[in-house]
Amino acid sequence: MAYLTPPAVATVVDPAAERDQLMQTGLSRAALNPDPVAQFESWYQAAVAAALPEPNALTLATVDAAGQPWLRTVLLKLYDADGFVFFTNYHSRKAQQLDANPQVALLFPWVALARQVQIVGSATRISTAESLRYFATRPRGSQIGAWASPQSQVITSRSLLEAKIADVARKFAQGEVPLPDFWGGYRVVSRYFEFWQGRHNRLHDRFCYRHDAASGQWQIERLAP
Repeated sequence: MAYLTPPAVATVVDPAAERDQLMQTGLSRAALNPDPVAQFESWYQAAVAAALPEPNALTLATVDAAGQPWLRTVLLKLYDADGFVFFTNYHSRKAQQLDANPQVALLFPWVALARQVQIVGSATRISTAESLRYFATRPRGSQIGAWASPQSQVITSRSLLEAKIADVARKFAQGEVPLPDFWGGYRVVSRYFEFWQGRHNRLHDRFCYRHDAASGQWQIERLAP
């Protein structure tokens, strides 16, 4: 699958009308795809069709060595049967936490459609070749920014960051910007999905997919709201 890019199409669905219809219709077991990734694809495309801002934005939860949870928003750049991929500086706080404890949770908050998807699994670094393939598609300014920003580190002023960006731009003025050895992707391999469809009176529809390691199949269950 190709890397995700911002949709370049006009709105084809009225989000408010779609939200009302979805809340009226709800979510049934019969409507679910037996494959959670295929079900995610259906809902993701609905978010794209509604022209939601950055439909690939997700909240990533990690846990530090003291057991303290941390949250931040990142952008999903690829998903397929092998997992969900995002990119970061490997020196960042999130990367340090992931390398020490790869257990993560993801949340896609498509509030405008009264929908959310939660994914639980483990994250591992992808190969350098895979990271390079994505890095080559980034705008040049973003490539330079990846080199210049000491992500999650304390800096005294923005002017110092801007000076670093200027230095990196001069350094790579000729030719392509190479992939930093401290930057790349993580793939989250999922073992649990939860699809949440808002309903009136807070009686929401919730279905979870749990992966059965013994059978290799996904078990689907309805949860109380």
